[in-house]
Amino acid sequence: MGDNGERLLALSIARLPIKAHDKIVLYDFFSSKNDAVFFESSDIDLARIMGHPIQKSFTMDAIRSLAEEDAELAERRHIHFISWSDAAYPPLLREMYDPPVVLFYRGKLPNPDVPLIAMVGTRHPSAGASMAAYTIAREFGGMGYSVVSGLALGIDAMSHRGCLEAKAATFAVLGSSPDEVYPKANRLLARRILERDGGLLSEYPPGTGPAKWQFPVRNRIISALARGLLVVEAPEKSGALITARFALEQNRDLWVTPTDSPTGKGTAKLAEEGVKVVTSATEILKDWGRAIEKNENVSENAFNSVRKSEEELFSPESLAAELAESLGI
Repeated sequence: MGDNGERLLALSIARLPIKAHDKIVLYDFFSSKNDAVFFESSDIDLARIMGHPIQKSFTMDAIRSLAEEDAELAERRHIHFISWSDAAYPPLLREMYDPPVVLFYRGKLPNPDVPLIAMVGTRHPSAGASMAAYTIAREFGGMGYSVVSGLALGIDAMSHRGCLEAKAATFAVLGSSPDEVYPKANRLLARRILERDGGLLSEYPPGTGPAKWQFPVRNRIISALARGLLVVEAPEKSGALITARFALEQNRDLWVTPTDSPTGKGTAKLAEEGVKVVTSATEILKDWGRAIEKNENVSENAFNSVRKSEEELFSPESLAAELAESLGI
């Protein structure tokens, strides 16, 4: 980001107890002014700019203090952050009605010149759905495309792992801050994402732990970052279907995978409503009219490797070892 005044302004507006769209309105108004103008404003002044009153009370001193703490903690924990006006801000997020005014991240941001595919689904998938997520994500990675998901257990994790198996970058949008990886069982996976030139992204400032309401809110960012969304086995009431709704509102492409599992009733319903059913990354790339070719950065072994058996992929020994390492025990 720019100078200290701009950084403090963005972090302060991010801390206001208002909706994401209202934060953008305020940032657009104050970014061309000295940051002192913002800190001298009253809640009545801010309400006038937004066009409606602010429901929750606060003091500017408290907001500024929080923003200064965020800046200090981000530096200590090696967390980067960019504002809505920054040239590096992901361009597809600008198309949202309610983008995060500040985006915090560890690692790297997605390459804006290469479309992302978002993949989401249930935390309790069938073995077939887990294999489908893993295989399709690996296929995307093998052809040079990155996957964005939410680092949750189940389909999210398998999607990230498949992309990593193809030696491609993958990106996770968290329901906590980038330094508070949740669930803890996926901390090792998060580390692998960073090692593979991917990124952990969040609208939540450093030190923010998980909260139930934050996960459906972050789903709008997962869908907005991508050109399209693939839902892999989701119940009728699930975060994955919330993400699908966001994708449609954001004019993103939407697909589902086939399933006859009881946990896939949500995806089955989407298919009945006309959402296209696919079984491979190739079908999606053909829908995009993009060339199907191997990523030169992927080794022959990774690209041509035979699909792992379910026994190998889900062996108790491998999962126990990964969990132990992720928890530091």
